[in-house]
Formats: sequence, structure tokens, C-alpha cells
Amino acid sequence: MLEVKDLQVFYGVIQAIKNISFKVNEGEIIALIGANGAGKTTILQTISGLITPKQGEILYNGTDLKKIPAYKIVAMGVAHVPEGRRVFSQLTVYENLLMGAYTRNDKKDIEETLRQVYKRFPRLEERKNQMAGTLSGGEQQMLAMGRALMSKPKIILMDEPSMGLSPILVEEVFDIIQSINKSGTTVLLVEQNAKKALSIAHRAYVIETGKIVLEGDAKELMNNESVKKAYLGE
Repeated sequence: MLEVKDLQVFYGVIQAIKNISFKVNEGEIIALIGANGAGKTTILQTISGLITPKQGEILYNGTDLKKIPAYKIVAMGVAHVPEGRRVFSQLTVYENLLMGAYTRNDKKDIEETLRQVYKRFPRLEERKNQMAGTLSGGEQQMLAMGRALMSKPKIILMDEPSMGLSPILVEEVFDIIQSINKSGTTVLLVEQNAKKALSIAHRAYVIETGKIVLEGDAKELMNNESVKKAYLGE
């Protein structure tokens, strides 16, 4: 479904991504794990059209996304839940969700998607008229995920969904990610909490300083000695 080939990204003279290649098959949860500054967020931003790569291909169902503007990439079925949630704090929960459907014009279908999002996130329905900036961190994370689902994505890119959340909310967010995946949406997950990411992913890639250093079945990587030492605190 998604194939990244020989991706190179620079910030000025600094090379952030060094010839990275990986694949995401339809229906999978793929985790990208690595330390802060390894380049994980940059990869997601490049896929979703927020950063232009210097070299390489980003093939989504055979189409190279490299020169396609970000809003068109969303319309093609690629949604992005950014690091830090980035909700529109001066808009209500309901207005934030409608912004997620910005690229759609099928009014009846949008209402049906909204019903499904409220069903998945009952707290968002309870707070639909509340300003997004007044929500708790966990609620804002749910809103960012709900907003992404409003575009009816085929693949969802999630950047650090557990960041700053209490352990109970982390569990809840990861359960939601699994249920989104089970209902047919492919997930590319960037996550600091490597243990949780590997526990729900099918496959994973370990990134260090802009390069992939390990890849494989998520459960196998969980038992890999160097992964345990570097990322799982064991």
C-alpha cells in the first residue's frame, strides 16, 4: 500500500533522513521506533506532503506522493495525527471534527462518519460544543484521532499518540489504535513508548540517526537483545 524508497531529507545542510526504504502492507500496523531526533517525525511529515524530500520515492498504491500537495494527499486517503495533537484550540470539538472532513463533500456520508467517530469516542460527543483548547491532554489526543478519521482514511499516520498521557490513557489510546486497525484502516505508528508500540504492531523498523538499523516482526524485535537494552529498558 505504501512504499518508501531511498528517501533522503535535508534541513539546510543537515541530512535528517539517509536513504530510508520500508513498506507498509494494507491492513498492517507498522511501528517506527527510535530515540528522539532519529528522524521518525520527519518521515511522517514527508509522506503527508509537509516536507519535500531531496531524493527518493513515496509510492502510495503506485502513485508517487512526492510532488502532490498535502491536502490532495489527505483526499487520496492518507491522514496524519501530528505530534502534539495540534487541535484547533479556538474551535469547538464539533468544528474540529468537521475540519477533518474538509476534503470531502458527501454531506450524508460525513454525518455518518461523525456518528461513527462519536460512537468510538463518546467523550467527544459529550464535549462537542466545548472549545478544543479546554480539553484534557487525553481528550485532545482522541480529538486529533477522530479528526483524522473524519477524512475516511485508508492509512493513518500517528505521531507519538501516547506522549504526555497517564498510563491508563496510554492503554486506552493503544486499544483505540488497534480497533481502528481492525475496522480496516492501515496504521503507520511513530511512538516513543517502544514496548507498547511493539505489543500492537505487526512489523517494526528501528531508526537511528536517519537510518533503519533493524527491521522485522514486532514480537521478534521485542525479544531482540539490542532492542531490549536500547528501547525497552531491560
